[in-house]
Amino acid sequence: MKQILPILTLTTLTAAAFADAGAAAPAAAASGLSYNRVGVSYVTNGTDHPYGLQASAFIGSSNVLVSASADLTAAGDDSASIGYVFKGVAAGIDATVSVSSNDVYGINLRRSLGEVLSGLEIAVGYSSASGSDKNDSWTYELSYNVTKQYSVAYSIQDAQGSGSVNSVAIRYNF
Repeated sequence: MKQILPILTLTTLTAAAFADAGAAAPAAAASGLSYNRVGVSYVTNGTDHPYGLQASAFIGSSNVLVSASADLTAAGDDSASIGYVFKGVAAGIDATVSVSSNDVYGINLRRSLGEVLSGLEIAVGYSSASGSDKNDSWTYELSYNVTKQYSVAYSIQDAQGSGSVNSVAIRYNF
């Protein structure tokens, strides 16, 4: 039973990727958001101040997104994920559904505020870990694109029962 949900999730993501490629309907307008990026972050969680490294990229020209993060301190909280980005679902919002290592499932909503405040982006995400490590969390992020290649982001992750974690990241978009 434990393997059924990840298998169904990956099957759905794969089917959506192939359905998108062969769809006769016109493609949604590009959101202008960059998903191909690498970044370094400084995270504060009360006692530790770990540094992290993150990377994400689309697989080819599909909307399938692979991501990885690594804790650069001794804590070793590393993860990998695969997801699917639905671009322009409503009001310029991109929605990403993903499954990560350690049975973590999530959804992230992201939008550029370029028409109102040039260079700003907002994102809201929800993730849930299944099994004995059951833990739900919300993440809120504000990002500023300094140039087309570089951005700075501030995020707050509010984990159920664990308090909040603040993070500052510098990213390079490619």
